[in-house]
Amino acid sequence: MSLLMTVRIALKALGSNKMRTSLTMLGMIIGVAAVITMVALGTGAQAAIEEQIRSAGTNMITVFPGSANMGGARQGGGTSRLTPEDADILRQLSEIEYVSEGLQSRQQVIVGNQNWQTNIVGVNVEFQGVKSWPMKSGSFFSDADVRAAAKVCLLGVNVSNALFGEDTDPTGEQIRIRNQIFKVLGVMAPRGASTSGQNQDDQILAPYTTVIKKLQGNDRLNYILASARSGERMQAAADQITVALMAAHGIEAGDEPDFRVQTQDDLVAARTETSRTLTSLLAGIAGVSLVVGGIGIMNIMLVSVTERTREIGLRLAIGARSSDVLFQFLIEAVVISLVGGATGIAIGYGAAELLRYYQQVPVLVPVNAVATAVAFSAAVGIFFGFYPAQKASSLDPIEALRFE
Repeated sequence: MSLLMTVRIALKALGSNKMRTSLTMLGMIIGVAAVITMVALGTGAQAAIEEQIRSAGTNMITVFPGSANMGGARQGGGTSRLTPEDADILRQLSEIEYVSEGLQSRQQVIVGNQNWQTNIVGVNVEFQGVKSWPMKSGSFFSDADVRAAAKVCLLGVNVSNALFGEDTDPTGEQIRIRNQIFKVLGVMAPRGASTSGQNQDDQILAPYTTVIKKLQGNDRLNYILASARSGERMQAAADQITVALMAAHGIEAGDEPDFRVQTQDDLVAARTETSRTLTSLLAGIAGVSLVVGGIGIMNIMLVSVTERTREIGLRLAIGARSSDVLFQFLIEAVVISLVGGATGIAIGYGAAELLRYYQQVPVLVPVNAVATAVAFSAAVGIFFGFYPAQKASSLDPIEALRFE
């Protein structure tokens, strides 16, 4: 019997009992759809995290005070703090293009009868170069404002809307922060969440000298932002920062520094590794559904072999070979798996798009996930269909014809 004839007989057998065939496919459909949806969510989240981090600044490097092992026995030998003098040291490095001091102070902001609790972020004029952050209206403060510790500021979009209304440009207006009157120079363009998850549109930027003298009272920085001259030189710039600050803080080579240098690549690696682990976990859980679906296929095929025992015996008695019967049942199992897998892929794509459209969830279905799902569907069909097919092909024709 030709292979084509065997395929036709297998397809006809599946079509003769559509309800049973559909229910057999259901486990495979659910499993593949779950895998595609979970992988799409995980991969989309990973891509969104990478884009968010890389768009946060131009080749940005962040220096934080404190050792990476502050909770352990080893600590840096310096003062475990950052000052404006440390930022000046970074400005002299050949691998660094922009440097900005950074410190934050949580304050109540008042305009007339309106008030808003937000972060006052002290920065330098080079902050705009580090972050590549344009203005929505007005202009950034100047070096003269920083030197004079001028009481000027720039509002985030959320702060501007809360204090002045969505259709109002507050440039030139005045706000009160801790009994100090600040002049608004402009509004920063919308930016969204930072790499740490903080809403960058819900903050006020001011000269760091102003925040130190008018709001904070000491010269300690929360961080220093720097920008490498090129993406290819990020690690070289980070190494240069480490060497320079260790020398400035009097820390010997080999000792633990009293600061931490973090690049965008470090953030990307940390966040995406977490996302990748979660995606693998979700895909693994969904993959269990595929195995369950395969077991369902095997069970139904075994029932089918029992129900069609006389048919199998008749085919063997009139000249069909055992291999023909084996291939017929294998083909049935593979067809059920592939059709169920294709339907599951379509449903998975649809579910991912619905999540993207209605829930604004980032989704991305990688091609390799689809190819893996199709290959796995076929493998499940062959693996779980082989035993029933082997059982059918090994039936004795005489005993099969006697079966009631």
